[in-house]
Amino acid sequence: MYHKELDPFPANFLWGAASAAYQIEGAWQADGKGPSIWDTFSKLPGKTYLGTNGDVAVDHYHRFREDIQLMAEMGLKTYRFSVAWSRVMPDGEGAVNEAGLAFYEELVDELRRYQIEPVLTLYHWDLPQALQDKYNGWEGRETIAAFKSYCRVLFERLGSKVTYWVTMNEQNVLTSLGYRWELHPPNVADTKRMFQANHHLNLANADAIALFHELVPTRKIGPSFGYGPMYPLRADPNDVLAAENGEAFNNSWWLDVYCKGKYPKVIWKQLEALGIAPQLLEGDLELLKRAKPDFLGINYYHGGTAAQNTLEKERIASQEKAFSGIDPYLMQPKDQQAQTPETVLFQSVENPYLEKTDWGWEIDPVGFRVALRRVSDRYDLPIFVTENGLGAIDLEKDGKVHDSYRIDYLAQHILEMQKAITDGVTVIGYCAWSFTDLLSWLNGYKKRYGFVYVDRDEEDEKELTRIKKDSYYWYQEVIQNNGLRKGEGIS
Repeated sequence: MYHKELDPFPANFLWGAASAAYQIEGAWQADGKGPSIWDTFSKLPGKTYLGTNGDVAVDHYHRFREDIQLMAEMGLKTYRFSVAWSRVMPDGEGAVNEAGLAFYEELVDELRRYQIEPVLTLYHWDLPQALQDKYNGWEGRETIAAFKSYCRVLFERLGSKVTYWVTMNEQNVLTSLGYRWELHPPNVADTKRMFQANHHLNLANADAIALFHELVPTRKIGPSFGYGPMYPLRADPNDVLAAENGEAFNNSWWLDVYCKGKYPKVIWKQLEALGIAPQLLEGDLELLKRAKPDFLGINYYHGGTAAQNTLEKERIASQEKAFSGIDPYLMQPKDQQAQTPETVLFQSVENPYLEKTDWGWEIDPVGFRVALRRVSDRYDLPIFVTENGLGAIDLEKDGKVHDSYRIDYLAQHILEMQKAITDGVTVIGYCAWSFTDLLSWLNGYKKRYGFVYVDRDEEDEKELTRIKKDSYYWYQEVIQNNGLRKGEGIS
């Protein structure tokens, strides 16, 4: 769709940045905090790059005032962060750790002092280890009740201070990497267990939303989903059908539950045929239907491309290239698992039109517009872009970091977001990933995302000095202008 002129961003548009507790806070045992599954998993040999973990991370726990001061200087309108469940409730249930709860209240108050809108994420992957040990984590239905109790504590303490709440962050990623590929905790490779844990997460999400609407009816809540549109490799109807299957399996399986309160029929039938559909108990579907989000958070990095499944098309043609490796935003099978739903649905292939990052992620700004359009049309909810960014190897020299590649990446994506708004999509705000550099879950400190460079590496914490990158000053200007300058972002 061509527009002669693009609509301006809304006057109250929330320009922001994001983070996650385990990746930035450190202080893993401070002030009564209990261990999380990431505290445990990251110390297993060979699971993370050079054995890196979040024991110190970038020490945001002790430096949050300094970091918020940098946010204020940049002019951020909003900041998305997550709460470490085990910092607030060390055992995941029962006693509340006042010191941990007070930390997040101080964080929110400091953000408010600088007129930065806090966006609080309730769950960003760091389940208390006690719940993993006691109930087998998300495989036990008892964890649903524990999550509701944890949410109640936060709603009652911070409900009057936080307008936007995120329930689950990238449920599709945490379940696939944690329960299918053994790349995240709980370090499981069992597709059936993955779908059961995912169902319990759906129930926990719905329970939290229902409770929130009861306790904090004037505020807003919704999940954040790692969304990527699926494309057909060719106009061949078989590839188009494969892309439809991929869209349903990679995206609708979660989003339909969040927004419509029901599982999509096509994928459910396929999982039933394979014997891996989750077990439903009486009242489950009623709960899912009762809880509708106020907005939908979208984390966008890239999508995927599909060709006809390998059973009906035995080999990939010479001009095609099969997708290789593991990607958290594609439900790409690891090796040959006994129960692989994709086999009959589609095969993932590389998109010949897209370049890639150093970590093999496709760069697709137009796909961002496609994503926003699809989600808006299908679910008719306001969208909050809760993550979008570029992981790269940044080099600091003489107190400066020149990251023009990040500026180009963000500018192109922001431009496509503005086009989507002009198309008619309602977007509340945009949180770049991330504000400071942080611990990449599996890639240590080599893979950097931030506007602010943190001077540390895998072997040496150094002084954790904060250094403003070129992208910091660029984004500062974007915020001041409420968008890109004319012509910026067009290559």
